[in-house]
Amino acid sequence: MSSQILVIDDEKNYLLILETILGEEGYEVTALNDPEMALGYLDESEVDVVITDMKMPGISGHQVLEHVRKNYPHIPVLIMTAYGSIDGAVEAMKCGAFDYISKPFSNDELLLSVKKAMMLSRSEQEILLLRRTLVEQHGPHKLVGKSRPMREVLKMVTRVAQSKSTVLISGESGTGKELIAKAIHYSSPRRDGPFISVNCMSLSSGVLESEIFGHEKGSFTGATAMKKGRFELAHGGTLFLDEIGELSPDLQVKLLRVLQEKAFERVGGSRTIHVDIRLVAATNKDLKAEVDKAVFREDLYYRLNVVNINLPPLRERREDIPLLVAHFMQKLSVNNEHNARKFAPEALEYLSAYEWPGNVRQLENVVERCLVLSARDTIGVEDLPSEIKDEEAQFKSAVDLLPIRLELAGTLEKIEAALIRRALVKSGFVQVKAAELLNISKSLLQYKLKKYNIQAR
Repeated sequence: MSSQILVIDDEKNYLLILETILGEEGYEVTALNDPEMALGYLDESEVDVVITDMKMPGISGHQVLEHVRKNYPHIPVLIMTAYGSIDGAVEAMKCGAFDYISKPFSNDELLLSVKKAMMLSRSEQEILLLRRTLVEQHGPHKLVGKSRPMREVLKMVTRVAQSKSTVLISGESGTGKELIAKAIHYSSPRRDGPFISVNCMSLSSGVLESEIFGHEKGSFTGATAMKKGRFELAHGGTLFLDEIGELSPDLQVKLLRVLQEKAFERVGGSRTIHVDIRLVAATNKDLKAEVDKAVFREDLYYRLNVVNINLPPLRERREDIPLLVAHFMQKLSVNNEHNARKFAPEALEYLSAYEWPGNVRQLENVVERCLVLSARDTIGVEDLPSEIKDEEAQFKSAVDLLPIRLELAGTLEKIEAALIRRALVKSGFVQVKAAELLNISKSLLQYKLKKYNIQAR
């Protein structure tokens, strides 16, 4: 891949010199003595480095620099300036120029500066490509699901992404809360900024404070150097705090202050650091119940719960299961170099009827297990784990999801509704067949569908 350099100078002899020197080094050079034409060329062509003279009639080198920095911030700009105009060159550096070259220049000085600028340009292009790839991988269009609950979630993600509001994502473990946080970030105006995540449950309170806010050298035993925290690292982007309900009371107070003032101090420090971040938090707990129990601060809860996105458990979006299975099959086949395979319809029925206490994460693990252990092109019921194909195990799994203390009548109704939904799935939503599976009449099934507000298509 050739390296493209645009040279702008109103003195044609300098254009010829630069074109010759740089061309002999293998660079592709476009030399223009009209700055206005050069700006038009930038809009239409791929350029890696710009070299521009400082003083030119019409449009100055400063104006060229401003145009490039505003519209093509990944392109380094070298400023050429006549001897004696060093102050202007220094000012250009402050405005974002990569380097300046004094006229007359030595060839070695010019080529060294161009080489460094070209290395920076390549790095910037790789970063741009990586960002585009991340946007492609984590945008809302990559979230799998066509069920009504997931359509509502996707609608919320699309709307909230364009705002700066704090988002609280709630849902059971394994439902994909971090995927939603990434979808919000990579479809937002902050997509070019960092996405920084931290799990509040994985670290002790003291370590977590240092991890979030950073620390100064010598602030505690083992702090041998200054360390930036996740808030600083997320500046200009999004900070994702997973399992926010696990924060200690002390850290809740400190987080509240950051949300209110957008400022904090590192552990052991006194300098106030201001940050521009978008906070997305997630929890598998009922934070309102935690507030009522005086475990979680009410003022922090309302700061976090500006926009709430509740992710449904997999058992409430069963029609997405075949789509998720196909998605995981494709993903795992590529990552692990497995041959592309499929699940038999009967196996998919079992997967669709299972309660999935571990939600989407558990489903992905089951798909991977089947891929690894089955040698057949079509994965059948016999290849499924026992807890999925064994009805007794399924029943125990469903019961294990229930709390120890419960209201029996209401719970039995929920179980009955779940059994009806499962029968509908296994019968392909044919009511006569579903009634046969449940050993009840079609009229009784229709009564219960109405009673539990179950959509039978």
